[in-house]
Amino acid sequence: MRLTSALVLATAFVAAAGIGAWVMFAGGANAKLGADANDRELVALGKRAYAKACASCHGANLQGETNWKQRKPDGTFGAPPHDASGHTWHHPDPLLFRITKFGGASVAPSGFKSGMPAFKDQLSDREIWAVLAFIKSRWPERVRTIHARINARSR
Repeated sequence: MRLTSALVLATAFVAAAGIGAWVMFAGGANAKLGADANDRELVALGKRAYAKACASCHGANLQGETNWKQRKPDGTFGAPPHDASGHTWHHPDPLLFRITKFGGASVAPSGFKSGMPAFKDQLSDREIWAVLAFIKSRWPERVRTIHARINARSR
C-alpha cells in the first residue's frame, strides 16, 4: 500500500512540475490567447506594439536587417525579416511567443549567441500575441496556410 501511495504522489509531483514548466516557459494560460491574424483589434494592437518594440531591429515593413544571415563581429546574427522571405513562419506560435517574451537565448542551443532580447518587461502577453498576429496578417495566404499546419503539428 505504501508503494502505491508513493507512486501516486510521485506521479502527481511530476505532473505538477510539468504544468509549472509550461506556465513558466510557454506563457501559461496567456499562451492560449493565440496570434489570430484575422482578429482586426488584435492586429491593430500588434501593429502599434511592433512599431514601438520591434521595428527598430526588424524593420518597419518586417524586412529585417541587411545581411541578416551573416554573423556580426559580436557573434550574433542580424534581426531576420518577419515577412514571407524570412523564417519566422517556419516556427509554431508557442515558440515565437517564448522567443519574444524570454529572448532568443531561452531557446538557443548551448554556445549560440542570440541578439534577440527578452520583452517580458516591455510587452504584456496580450501585446506579444498581438505582435505575432500583426506579423502573420502580413503574410501571403499560402504562407499562412503552411504556418497553420506547423501550428497544428506542434500541439
